[in-house]
Amino acid sequence: MELRLVDLKKPEDDINIVIGQTHFIKTVEDVYEAIITTVPNAKFGIAFNEASGKRLIRYEGNDEILVKYAIENAKEVGAGHVFVILLKNAYPINIINRLKETQEILNIFAASANPLKVIVAIEKDMRAVLGVMDGQEPLGIENEHDKEERKRFLRKIGYKF
Repeated sequence: MELRLVDLKKPEDDINIVIGQTHFIKTVEDVYEAIITTVPNAKFGIAFNEASGKRLIRYEGNDEILVKYAIENAKEVGAGHVFVILLKNAYPINIINRLKETQEILNIFAASANPLKVIVAIEKDMRAVLGVMDGQEPLGIENEHDKEERKRFLRKIGYKF
């Protein structure tokens, strides 16, 4: 067995990536509906690696560039039943519960704008996602000033009142 580290790519730093595991060909259409009905102004691309049959990378989205990156990332990971979403004009927190309610989604490995690396195991013609590296290690523990800054930030962006 070989282990490979795959860097997920995105066209801009503020784009979020959601990567997960699903099990059925209708995933791309259901995820499209879940995103667009939750955040109508979201821009996104979705790609899904079919694990049997034609074994195609299935895709949908409403932004050509994000669709292109989703396809490239899914291809680089190469594991069957893995899906990749690139998301703009919305945050994962806006769509994550809707994704979890999607019948065929099994796992969500990460949802982040941080640099993401996927740990992939390869055995002959099969691949599996073992885990995801998301961001960097902590540099310390928040103090009272950091707590106040966090609270101000969450209120500034509208997530707390």
